[in-house]
Amino acid sequence: MEEKAEYTFKPVEDLCFSDDFMFGAVMRDPSICKGVLERLLKIKIDHIEYPELQKSISPFYNQKGVRLDVYAAGSGQVFDVECQSYKISSIGKRTRYYQSMLDMDSLLKGKDYSELKESFIIFICLDDPFDAGLPVYTFERKCRENENVDLNDKTHHLVFNAAAYEKETNPEIRDFLAFVKNNKAESDFTREIETMVQTKKFENTFLNEYLAIRLHERDIEKRAVERGMEKGMEKGMEKGMEKGMEKGMEKGMEKGMEKGKIAAYADFIKDGLISLKDAAIKLGIPEEDLQAQIQLS
Repeated sequence: MEEKAEYTFKPVEDLCFSDDFMFGAVMRDPSICKGVLERLLKIKIDHIEYPELQKSISPFYNQKGVRLDVYAAGSGQVFDVECQSYKISSIGKRTRYYQSMLDMDSLLKGKDYSELKESFIIFICLDDPFDAGLPVYTFERKCRENENVDLNDKTHHLVFNAAAYEKETNPEIRDFLAFVKNNKAESDFTREIETMVQTKKFENTFLNEYLAIRLHERDIEKRAVERGMEKGMEKGMEKGMEKGMEKGMEKGMEKGMEKGKIAAYADFIKDGLISLKDAAIKLGIPEEDLQAQIQLS
């Protein structure tokens, strides 16, 4: 089962680079984004572009929590980067989903599948999602029967495990992962990132957007609790009356409230008020279970 994560909004002054909203804001700086990608992938990038996704898929793409998609102009490559601050068990399916969205966006723009760009799906994780102790996991498709046969679909999925930064032999990658894990800048580049983090905390646009998200999430949480209590009391009273005992009523109300809260979040997801990922975190259940609940409702 997917582990339950502590999903609370930090005060602005406590935000660090690995927090979702801050990560997305800082990586919107072309110089820092370029520096991160060049270090992690050991490549040279001409410059960074930030294209808009096709409107027909953008809502579904953004709901899944992808914080950034960038192109290395002139190189025929597209990158998708996310910083994962809590441990998840379904990271393989997430990379599959992001890959499909990148490819669909390209095809919706009128390109043929033969024109699909080489793509990199990158996860930067604070904890090891595979529990294998490696600092970097690189996944590419090869033939099981003969590893010399490469599918050559130009897709690369990389997971960086900041918890194992000490095992990384490349000094630049090791320094960056150590910064992500410990939030302590010890090189010119990570100090540049930390300076940007502190600068963002005083920018009106950043503050307004972050506070707006906090208010939005709190409103959703309040509505979920209220709707869950309403449905829970109704179901609980029914079960309690059937059993004719105070204990039965109490248990029935408890179970009913839990089901009611899940049903409430299912409604919010359908209405586009919250993503499946964020709702599952708040409820402390796997995304697959919540998805099944939505399909049944």
